[in-house]
Amino acid sequence: MTDVRDNPALHRFEMDTEAGPAIVSYRRDGKVLKLIHTEVPEAMAGKGVGSRLAQGVLNLIRASGDTIVPLCDFMRGYIGRHPEYADLVVT
Repeated sequence: MTDVRDNPALHRFEMDTEAGPAIVSYRRDGKVLKLIHTEVPEAMAGKGVGSRLAQGVLNLIRASGDTIVPLCDFMRGYIGRHPEYADLVVT
């Protein structure tokens, strides 16, 4: 399990790494979250941090009953590779 948390004041999900926070920024429209940007510290690139972040974010969204519009290429790609999260996507 990852330690991903929602930071609604900054409109983003966060996960601490040894090189700083990894984040997924969003815009909320009621029960729909538009995922607009994913950022992983450069020092952590290629180490699976983005995938752990994405999984944690999507699990939190599922638990909350919200749905998503994945505008961010990274999140859209992750969901494409993990169809178990496709039910969260609205058009």
